[in-house]
Amino acid sequence: MTQLLLDLKPEQIPTLDNFVAGINAQLVGRLRALAGSPGVDMLYVWGPEGSGRTHLLTATALLAEARRPTALLGAAAVEDELPMPPGGLLVVDNIDRLSPAGQIALFRAFNSARLVGLSLLLSGPCPPLQLQLREDLRTRVGQALIFEVKPLSDDEKSDALRRHALLRGMRVDNGLVQYLLRHGRRDLPSLMAVLDDLDRASLEQQRPATLPLLKEVMEFPFDRDPKE
Repeated sequence: MTQLLLDLKPEQIPTLDNFVAGINAQLVGRLRALAGSPGVDMLYVWGPEGSGRTHLLTATALLAEARRPTALLGAAAVEDELPMPPGGLLVVDNIDRLSPAGQIALFRAFNSARLVGLSLLLSGPCPPLQLQLREDLRTRVGQALIFEVKPLSDDEKSDALRRHALLRGMRVDNGLVQYLLRHGRRDLPSLMAVLDDLDRASLEQQRPATLPLLKEVMEFPFDRDPKE
């Protein structure tokens, strides 16, 4: 009989410290400086779904809010106007999804940023030239400091998965991690979501987190959308 258990382990709050930087160490350092330095700065961070863009933007906003006025918005929340606090930081995720009105609002924010001492941190799935936005806004984005979130190596992913398992109190052997890397999705959030599902299945079924259980979890996954 399956034992139903409440998963009382809280989700990790996104921080720049718990982002697995790998080759992206320069980007993480730049975001850390942005969070603590009032003034005008404009950054655009791009990478595919699952690359960690949303983690980075959320972590930067959380770090910045204690030091400067900060607004963190998804594209769907951007309408006719954007908050532009003097000396503040405006963070907008997934600008490729902005409505026509949202695109105009972001264009105006670019034009007003230097007047009010506002910094902009934006993200999207591709380089600026490939964004499906109005031309004047795409040009403004292209003038920002641009960073690509580069993929981690398998060794870096392996280390990250082991640390994630340890944080959840799981014991996983090398064979299990390697199997997950070979047969799971390539992005780290999806791989970590599978480990979370494995931990949940282990608790519910009172079985150790072994390779056979991992195969069952991967064949019949929980209803979960990995975070971007």
